[in-house]
Amino acid sequence: MKNYNIAIDGPAGAGKSTIAKKIAEQLKFVYVDTGAMYRAMGLFVFRKKIAATDEESIAAACSEVTITLNYKEGAQQVLLNDENVTGLIRSEEAGMMASAVAKIIEVRKKMVQLQKEIAAISNVIMDGRDIGTVVLPNADLKIYLTAGSKERALRRFKELQEKGIDCDMNEIEQDIINRDNQDMQREISPLKKAEDAVLVDTSNLTIDDVVEEILTLFKGKIREF
Repeated sequence: MKNYNIAIDGPAGAGKSTIAKKIAEQLKFVYVDTGAMYRAMGLFVFRKKIAATDEESIAAACSEVTITLNYKEGAQQVLLNDENVTGLIRSEEAGMMASAVAKIIEVRKKMVQLQKEIAAISNVIMDGRDIGTVVLPNADLKIYLTAGSKERALRRFKELQEKGIDCDMNEIEQDIINRDNQDMQREISPLKKAEDAVLVDTSNLTIDDVVEEILTLFKGKIREF
């Protein structure tokens, strides 16, 4: 039986994870949180007491790691070498180390390998920066989700305000612009729209609008098989 894959790429703040989770729920697909996988790798490196700057040791550690995703009562569980680390990967240490290890080519190769393995045996929807171009180049549907920097900054501003965190809209927008430039210009797997991806601008759309549009696109695609 064929497994279906949906790839969603796009810049920070475009709503990728929120949209992907909702679509996964409706289609009963596995939502692959690629960020959580990097956090799990970060946690492993942190536990091994390897310095973030020791790229050689981090690269060597990749051979010791297996990361899988399971679902329990609809919630994603992240397993690091068969240990459930779902709660542990949200620690500040795991997050900071995830950012460091994600820049290392051997780590990215390992994560891509693991992500491909998950997609080979399950119906998945996966979001990130290089899913349609690198991880799932043969995905049944590729979406490039975006929104203007001001709209993305506003969304982030509201999130922080709701948490009681004082913030500045202009600074948030500048951070987003800087992040976009960094993601698009990085040497390894830069953020870019796959040639066969459908561009969806979420600036003036609700979450439900975007979910409905992508579901319609997918249903149209599977009729081709």
